[in-house]
Amino acid sequence: MQQFLDEIEESVPALRRYARALTRNADRADDLVQDCIERAIRKKALWKPTGPLKGWLFRILLNLYRNELRTSRRRGDHVAVETLLVEPAVAPAQPGRVALSEMARAIDTLAAEQREALLLVVLEGMSYAEAAEAIGIPIGTLMSRLGRARAALRTLTGSGDEPRLRTVK
Repeated sequence: MQQFLDEIEESVPALRRYARALTRNADRADDLVQDCIERAIRKKALWKPTGPLKGWLFRILLNLYRNELRTSRRRGDHVAVETLLVEPAVAPAQPGRVALSEMARAIDTLAAEQREALLLVVLEGMSYAEAAEAIGIPIGTLMSRLGRARAALRTLTGSGDEPRLRTVK
């Protein structure tokens, strides 16, 4: 049991990164990771040690996230208090931050399946096989989703020939 808990503890930073990328909210992400760990410990008997524990944990996290999305769709939109705060009238010029913000918005517009696959491979650095196992799909399907996600991101953020953001030199 102690080795099982140690492996879970080693996976927490990666789970937290992935949850934050999925939810775009630190508090929701931390709750999601906590629920994932709680469920993994409670359902330890279901884990078959034939592969890495990390993949199993990512699958639990992803399933919890999808369940949360389904529940929130039924309840309707929730307005966060943070969005009600007044922003300054003129924001400082920050082209790098604008580019990151534009990329984050583009990632948010991707289909859920594409976003999940992209974040596992790009953000978490998982191999295609590990990511496919975590999502529960064949590796060819994962590669196809990644290709479509990357093509959509190129379209949404502009190609190399026509940059959408200009930097001041």
